[in-house]
Amino acid sequence: MNDHPLLQGELRLAGRLDGRFFDLLAALALTGSLQKAARAAGYSYKGAWLVLDAATALTHAPLVAKASGGAGGGGTRLTPEGEALLTAWRTLQARHAAFLHEHAAWLATQPALDALLKRMSMKTTARNQFFGRVSAVNAGPATTSVRIALDGGQEVTASLTTEAAKELKVKKGQEALALVKSSEVVLVTDFGGYQLSARNQLAGTVSRVQRGAVSSLIGVTLPGGTVVTASVTNDAVDGLELAVGQPATAVFKAYAVMLAIRA
Repeated sequence: MNDHPLLQGELRLAGRLDGRFFDLLAALALTGSLQKAARAAGYSYKGAWLVLDAATALTHAPLVAKASGGAGGGGTRLTPEGEALLTAWRTLQARHAAFLHEHAAWLATQPALDALLKRMSMKTTARNQFFGRVSAVNAGPATTSVRIALDGGQEVTASLTTEAAKELKVKKGQEALALVKSSEVVLVTDFGGYQLSARNQLAGTVSRVQRGAVSSLIGVTLPGGTVVTASVTNDAVDGLELAVGQPATAVFKAYAVMLAIRA
């Protein structure tokens, strides 16, 4: 596997011969022992023979051969075809890495696409990831409030310690991600004349009801297309009679928002 912060690509030959298989061949060439090579590549001895047999069926030529006995008791070696295949793999690996490097350099010249892929590359368990720009920063002695303007025109407010805001160097105009767990989102279908203290109240339409054994994932689509996901108990779904097409407001407190700023 060749990795880059934005690009990844796995090299395989014939769709089946991957890096682990060639680790086996390389270890075999080094040790002359299939048992040692299998251990190094993470195969059982039987598994190593099976994968070598499958590769031989693809190449129509034996890749390994038994070495004659002697002081060392014999062993297993690569055939000329096996050595040629291993050499070809190493060459292709180098070319593949160069290919990824070349295209990563091209991505750096495409700022909009580069920014999009960087947002996609972040891995987190938070189901809600709202991308936008910092529209306001209100710093207090202990707590700082940060507002993020979303593409659809809505705003999300995050409350974090002033120390954390300083470490992130948060300032107006920065790109930012607001991360919110689905369990922190409360859905309201009727305020009944009351007002809530929660800073974030995003009105939209129920667009998905994915029912599970105990709880359901409810998607609320906001004007502009942003989707907020809430994890709601099945009892609550039934009690509110939640259904696709129903107006709903996704509510979550500012302290439930985790702010991510690109370094």
